[in-house]
Amino acid sequence: MEFYKGYIFVLAMSSDHYYIYIVTNKHKNVLYIGMTNSLRRRLYEHKNEPKGFVKRYNCHFLLYFEIFNTPSEAIAREKEIKRWSRIKKDKLIKVYNPNLEFKDDLFL
Repeated sequence: MEFYKGYIFVLAMSSDHYYIYIVTNKHKNVLYIGMTNSLRRRLYEHKNEPKGFVKRYNCHFLLYFEIFNTPSEAIAREKEIKRWSRIKKDKLIKVYNPNLEFKDDLFL
């Protein structure tokens, strides 16, 4: 597992990785956690073709992501984080994104 840190994201642009990601709305009061094999495509879908929870709460601003080599690793991590409290999720995000800046521009 490799974590996003700073603006070095060459691995994130590769197509043979899997990602868990956390997006929020413009007020940063809702979190959505997902898993994908193409973070660029998924962020585009959240912004331009939203459905369900993402549409209802307008969650398309990337706060955090992790990169994995296999889908099973990514799915396990997604399930783990989804079980956490909001406080624990916020702490995780702030380790790599202390100012809670939107990072979706890295992929669009």
